[in-house]
Parts: sequence; C-alpha cells; structure tokens
Amino acid sequence: MDVKIEESWKELLKEEFEKPYFAELISFVKNEYKSNRIFPPGKLIFNAFDRCPVSKTKVVILGQDPYHGLGQAHGLCFSVPAGIEQPPSLQNIFKEIHDDLGKPIPASGNLERWADQGVLLLNATLTVRAHCAGSHQNKGWETFTDAVIQRLTQTKHNLVFLLWGSYAQRKGAFIDTNCNLVLKCVHPSPLSANRGGWFGNHQFSRANQYLKEHGIEEIDW
Repeated sequence: MDVKIEESWKELLKEEFEKPYFAELISFVKNEYKSNRIFPPGKLIFNAFDRCPVSKTKVVILGQDPYHGLGQAHGLCFSVPAGIEQPPSLQNIFKEIHDDLGKPIPASGNLERWADQGVLLLNATLTVRAHCAGSHQNKGWETFTDAVIQRLTQTKHNLVFLLWGSYAQRKGAFIDTNCNLVLKCVHPSPLSANRGGWFGNHQFSRANQYLKEHGIEEIDW
C-alpha cells in the first residue's frame, strides 16, 4: 500500500503497511471521511511523522486521541494550530515548563516547533469523529502505533519517552529502559493534574539532561 508519509518512516514501517489489519483500517478511515466530519484533516493524519523524520527523533510524547473539536486537531498530540484556544491539558504543560525551565508561557498552542526539533507527538489513535471522543479506537490505529514504537526502539537508542497517565504508561510498557529514558507521571488534564503529581515533575529538564548526557542536542521547550 502506498501511504503518503515521510520517506524514512515509510521505509521503517513498510511491512506494517502491507498487513491485513492496516488495509482494513484504511478502508474504515476512508469511509469515515466520506460520511462524517473527521479530524484531523486527511492530509494531516501523519503530520507527526512528516515533521519529525526517524533520524531526527529524540523524544516521544504519547497521547491517546486527537482533539475532536472544530479546528483543534492537526496531527500532533496535545497541539492545536495557532489562533485556537489552548486546551486545559496543554495549558498545564506550558505551566510546568514555565515552572521547570523558567520559559514564558507561549501565546500559541502550536507544537510544530517541538516536532521540528525531534519530538514525535504521537497519538495512539490518529483520527476521530467530530465531537465523539474515542470513536476511532479499536479499529487498528493502536496496533499501528504500537508497531511505530517497537520499530523506532529497534532502530534507535537513547530516546526519551514521556508517558503521561495510565493509558500512555500501559502503551509504553515494553520500552527497554536500559537504553532509553522513560519518564512517567500523571496526565496533565486538570482532573489528574490537580490531584498532584503533574506540577513539579521536572519532566522537561530531566529529558534535556538525559539528551545532554548522551551528546544529543537538547529540546528548546
């Protein structure tokens, strides 16, 4: 199957694209785009990969579902395009970066600048029906994104994985912690963050310290 995705990912995942489940998944997704309002726009389904080639990938942040509100999702987990109101989870991410690294809270919630530096902003499910959270779960995307993580860790070492909340932590349970850094904490959503464990987690400075120790350029969060 000819999947329109960045070339290094196309090569890394070529076997996955030929599996029966992926053909079924793509058939489902195409039908959904024809009959419903689906996010993100079709050309941005693989935006996380297109902006962050395999060779550049340093950090992986795992999300669950794309945002399902109008204009929010653009293929990068936790990110929204410039001009769109920042969702509460993203506001909490920026607050923690401010507290951790002293950086000003940005006006825009667009995280393309992270992706361009080597942060793979990967949702477990890459599409969703408008205003219907979880509507494209258990259709094959989770199998695909599990394979992404597996193949990436087989190809590269000294990656940093940021696993926020129980869902991401279960999804990343197989990551080899002997040759990668896995940082876990509660999800940044207000429901979880306000119970404690998000603010003061220092995930961003810890990620940069690990990269620095391994001779890898740090992320400008």
